[in-house]
Amino acid sequence: DGCGHTVLGPESGTLASINYPRTSPNSTVCEWEIRVKPGQRVQLKFGDFDIDDSDSCHSSYLRVHNGIGPNRTEIGKYCGFGFQMDGLITSKSNEVTVQFMSGIHTSGRGFLAAYSTTDKSDLITCLDNASHFSEPEFNKYCPAGCVIPFADVSGTIPHGYRDSSSLCMAGVHAGVVSNTLGGQINVVISKGIPYYEGSLANNVTSEVGPLSTSLFTFKTSGCYGTLGMESGVIPDSHITSSSILEWPNQTGQVNIWKPENARLKRIGPPWAAFISDEHQWLQIDLNKEKKITGIVTTGSTLAEHYYYVSAYRILYSDDAQKWTVYREPGMDKDKIFQGNTELYQEVRNNFIPPIIARFFRINPVKWHQKIAMKVELLGCQFSIGRAPKITLPPPPQNKNDEKNADFMDDFIHSVKTSLQTDKTTFTPEIKNTTVTPSVTKDVALAAVLVPVLVMVFTTLILILVCAWHWRNRKKKTEGTYDLPYWDRAGWWKGMKQFLPTKSAEHEETPVRYSSSEISHLRPREVPTMLQTESAEYAQPLVGGIVGTLHQRSTFKPEEGKEASYADLDPYNSPIQEVYHAYAEPLPVTGPEYATPIIMDMSSHPSTPLGPPSISTFKAAGNQAPPLVGTCNKLLSRTDSASSAQALYDIPKGQLGPGSADQLMYQVPQSVAHPTGSKDE
Repeated sequence: DGCGHTVLGPESGTLASINYPRTSPNSTVCEWEIRVKPGQRVQLKFGDFDIDDSDSCHSSYLRVHNGIGPNRTEIGKYCGFGFQMDGLITSKSNEVTVQFMSGIHTSGRGFLAAYSTTDKSDLITCLDNASHFSEPEFNKYCPAGCVIPFADVSGTIPHGYRDSSSLCMAGVHAGVVSNTLGGQINVVISKGIPYYEGSLANNVTSEVGPLSTSLFTFKTSGCYGTLGMESGVIPDSHITSSSILEWPNQTGQVNIWKPENARLKRIGPPWAAFISDEHQWLQIDLNKEKKITGIVTTGSTLAEHYYYVSAYRILYSDDAQKWTVYREPGMDKDKIFQGNTELYQEVRNNFIPPIIARFFRINPVKWHQKIAMKVELLGCQFSIGRAPKITLPPPPQNKNDEKNADFMDDFIHSVKTSLQTDKTTFTPEIKNTTVTPSVTKDVALAAVLVPVLVMVFTTLILILVCAWHWRNRKKKTEGTYDLPYWDRAGWWKGMKQFLPTKSAEHEETPVRYSSSEISHLRPREVPTMLQTESAEYAQPLVGGIVGTLHQRSTFKPEEGKEASYADLDPYNSPIQEVYHAYAEPLPVTGPEYATPIIMDMSSHPSTPLGPPSISTFKAAGNQAPPLVGTCNKLLSRTDSASSAQALYDIPKGQLGPGSADQLMYQVPQSVAHPTGSKDE
């Protein structure tokens, strides 16, 4: 009467003392006899051990024996509060006896242990959780019987489980291991999430959980997709049932809850049986053999009809004639799956090992009020590999070959029998890796053709892109403001004017004057600019040697004349200079070229010189006029009383200096000529 939670599987299991994890009662005893396959040995691991040792293991203890029966031999006797059992207890044979004795005591939780065969070196217990391991990914073996009422699970798949959850119990909930058989789990640790959902699956209830620092998930085969009930891939004609519920409502309209209504998440009524008994069934034809790994069910989903199936059996067939009831390996009883506990919640059950079949049938055994349900199947495609081709020798030519012919007949018959046997006894763990020669040739041909086709299409795309790009560039060069083409000789001529030269007096950058500050500046010398050869337009400013044109201007000289040089920009320019490869065009609304303006300076003999304009002139005689050295010199030339002539650059088309009426210079259209300036 001292036995607690116990599941003894063929290769692993779990056992605990009565009332664990609470204090076990006084004067109780329990004895477990464990057997595994002959030739194997048993290993025992304790997850918790807390037995009173006040009398030195005399009345309360745990004893482990090699063998079963009177000939067994003792391996060890253990007791103690919070006793830490390092390592595993290993037997010498395939049989072990575990004996628990509880005498008079006041405290002590008892124990919980797991066992497996010795080939499971990574055995853990049902109490281990993810926080006990530091690796980001690891493999462990879970024993059978880890669905225990005193372990917690929070979360679900595919979002993950809280790190405080029992690893093995979460593995059962996720459908990666069986509670009856145990199995291997592959765990991956990742960052936690703020909220963990709860659900019911494989008879394990996962609770809602709060934020945690980490979570874990399981690596699986990936064969958990839906098979077509919800999506409609399975047609209505492939969903049948033993009976259909028909009943009139208050208005006299007849409601028919047909089997095609049994699609998960489909709005409306479910499938319901006309008679509620254990002989009712819902059948699904998958059109061909599929690998079925699980099922999800709900109740009626109608609040006014509180119907659902709480337990059911599963049957499967290849021809819809001979049916097999699903059982777990090593079990001699049909497996009863837990269904719904209310009409809305989705409940999942997994098949370990999976079912390979075309026809699938659900047989309700328990229900609430009436049999009604909606269903979805989980799994993936399944196909058997091709059988190897049989090469036969030529037929016998004479009587001496009759024995060989008889032998070949027997051989062919044995091969056919073996193939048929393989087909009926095929398990999902076995995979045919044989590739026939035709398949090999197809694979080799595809391996050659696919890269060639990819290269051809890539080349065509590149040619089209290049042609489109060239066409756009050609269109741009045909715009309103065509730019001069810089061939090798013309490019060098255009660049010569921008090379720096050493001034005879100073080496400093040109000085700029704004119209508002010219009267406040001290005299500075401006370096002499190189005289350039003729150009059709003002040459671009590059290289950062001289200032940048910031006013929008395009000047075209008169025909037959040559431009002299580009003056400096005397206007304010922003701090950040922008270099232009060419002179910028005028606005669309303005004239194409700047128009020279003739100004009479004779009536202003004493007016100080305003800011010069941006211009390009060349004097007659191909002699470039020298630049004035300072502002004072420039003013003195314009203030001279002895002559009414102002010394400005001679515009194109003039033979030489003349009267003031004949003098003209170019002024940008957007700049007004100042009338004067103040002296400091």
